[in-house]
Amino acid sequence: MSTMLGIDLRSGAVADLAVVDRIMQSAFDARFGEAWTHNQVLGLLAMPGVWLTIAELGREPAGFALSRRVLDEAELLLLATTPHLRRRGVAAALLRSVATDALSQGARSLHLEVRDGNEAVKLYSSEGFLKVGERRHYYRGPGGQAFDALTYRRTLP
Repeated sequence: MSTMLGIDLRSGAVADLAVVDRIMQSAFDARFGEAWTHNQVLGLLAMPGVWLTIAELGREPAGFALSRRVLDEAELLLLATTPHLRRRGVAAALLRSVATDALSQGARSLHLEVRDGNEAVKLYSSEGFLKVGERRHYYRGPGGQAFDALTYRRTLP
């Protein structure tokens, strides 16, 4: 476990999925179709190279990041912060932790995807991520509305 700015970061496990589900359902707006199901996260956690990081602020679940590494590339699959704990550095701490973990596992780059218009783009840009692509109409909301996905990459030191 590590601490950044009073934010405790620890490795997550299947036992943390109820917390992940709660954070994801409160953090992701249903109209964008970004949240994953419990079974999708559970299935991914069973795969090699996948890791979950949990952030806590004063013993309260504050966020999580789900990531994976394949060969020398890592990908941030999900990152969410508890809405009432936003703007306290939780997402930045998780993002930095994922980059550090990826580098320690031999990754040379970190990739992510984000919905066009998501405020998180500012954070990703400030952490050295560069836009490398776009997937038109990738996300589908419950009403069928389509939203573009932007892909970003950061070279790890």
